[in-house]
Parts: sequence; C-alpha cells; structure tokens
Amino acid sequence: MKISYAIIAVICVFSCLDASAQLRKNKVYEDYIKKYRGVAVDEMKHYQIPASITLAQGLLESGAGRGTLARKSNNHFGIKCGGSWEGKSVRHDDDARNECFRAYKHAKESYRDHSKFLRSGARYAFLFRLKITDYKGWAKGLKKAGYATDPHYATRLIQIIELYDLDRYDKKGGLEWAKKFPNPHQPYLANELLYIIARKGDTFKQLGKEFDISRKKVRTYNDLPKDFEFQGGEIIYLEKKHRKATKDHVVYVVKDGDSMYTISQKFGIRLSRLYKMNKMKPDAPAPQVGEILRLR
Repeated sequence: MKISYAIIAVICVFSCLDASAQLRKNKVYEDYIKKYRGVAVDEMKHYQIPASITLAQGLLESGAGRGTLARKSNNHFGIKCGGSWEGKSVRHDDDARNECFRAYKHAKESYRDHSKFLRSGARYAFLFRLKITDYKGWAKGLKKAGYATDPHYATRLIQIIELYDLDRYDKKGGLEWAKKFPNPHQPYLANELLYIIARKGDTFKQLGKEFDISRKKVRTYNDLPKDFEFQGGEIIYLEKKHRKATKDHVVYVVKDGDSMYTISQKFGIRLSRLYKMNKMKPDAPAPQVGEILRLR
C-alpha cells in the first residue's frame, strides 16, 4: 500500500513524528482503540497477527477511522482492489487519481480482509515466523515487504504502539495462548477461507479452544458428525464454507479417490450445495472417475 491522504491526515494529527518532537496521546486514537481492540485480538487468535500491529495499522491507515475510505467504505487499511477482488469497490485518489479500493459493509469485515491479505500474501510469509510479541520485527517487516511507500512507516507504527501500550494486547492474548497451546496448528488460506490440517487425535473441543470458536462450529463448518475421529491430514475450515467455488474453479474432473466430501473440502464448498449444484442426492453413489462436477 502506498502512503495515502489518510496517513497525511494522521501526520497532521500527531504533528510529532519528528525525532525531536514530544508525542502526546490523542483522544480520537484512544476512542478508536477502545472500539476495535476486541476485533484486533480476535483476528490475532485466528490469524496470528499481533493485535498491536493490526490496531496501529488501522489507526495510521484510516486516520483513526476519520479518513475518507474508512468513513465512506469502511476500509480501515487502505487495501486496493487488486486483480482477485470480487467484492464492492470505491474510487479514491491516492498515488494516482481515481484508484480502485475495496469497500466493506462493516469495519469488522475490513479487519478480517486485512488478516487474509497478510496471511495469503507470499511477500508477507516471513512475518509469521516472528514471535507474536515481536511488534518491532513486524513493523519493520511490513515496510520491508512493501506494505507502504512511506520510508518512516515502521517508525510510525512502533511509535503508535509504544505511545498507547498496544503491545499489552499481544501479551494478554498472545503469551497466554502460547502457553496453553505450545504446538499450535499452522493456519492457511485457500478459497479465501482459513483452514488448518488436522493431526491424529485432535478433537472438536480442542480445536475450538485453540481458535476461539465453538466445537459445534468446527464440526458444522466441515460437515462432520459428532462422533468423527481425526486420523490426521484432514482439511478443517475455521469459518463457514462458501455456497460455490471461487471464480477460477468452475468445474472439476473427478479423480481416483475423490468423494463428494473431499471435493467439497478441497474447494471450500458446503457439501449440501455441491450436491444441489450437481442435481445429486446425499445417498447417491460416489461420482465416477472422469465425471465432471459443477463447482459454481
């Protein structure tokens, strides 16, 4: 992301990013933190991005929620459309005139998309090897990866985090979580959905606690029965699957070993919808090798 007018506005609000200036807390920033800290902590639990970093970026990119993109389209992180974006958009002047930016119904959707944006971007992959409490490493890494063109971007994030003690949210959730789950599952993104690879012996209850969702949701998101026993290697989604596959997967040719269930998991489609799209009943025989199935 490039430096935006929202960032310029923030610089004016602070008027203190010169090394010799004295930083002072701003009530607008404090109100924003109170409003979104819970969302940032939830995102940290799911995507392992420090809450301090998420909050600092939200503050900086949105001008504490007062920037044009945040007010008119709930875009708190200045994320541009990009070639894969299928949602709503808005035009806004940034590095060039009339650029395309993502638009959301609610600010919370912007926070979730920010998490997915970082988790799915190959250039940000190295950040997830850092400790969840290493906000300085994350701030410098975001600048190194090209999140913003502002040469002082990392410094600004660190200053905001330290001025408002945002790293306490990392420690509160991060350290306790790390102690409770010393060998956590690695989250991945596919089909715009968050998932993990199950291990033998995992339980719905255990996975629910690790990712702060109910055991029932873990089960229903993955179309699994209550008595299912994990053998290891299963794709387990941590959010509701889609009604259809993404636009780059229109049909699928059945391969040896496939079942309607494994196909639904592979493409992140609800099993009932996969049956319905292909005019099949749940008790129908498994699809034959070479058979073509609709995915959207």
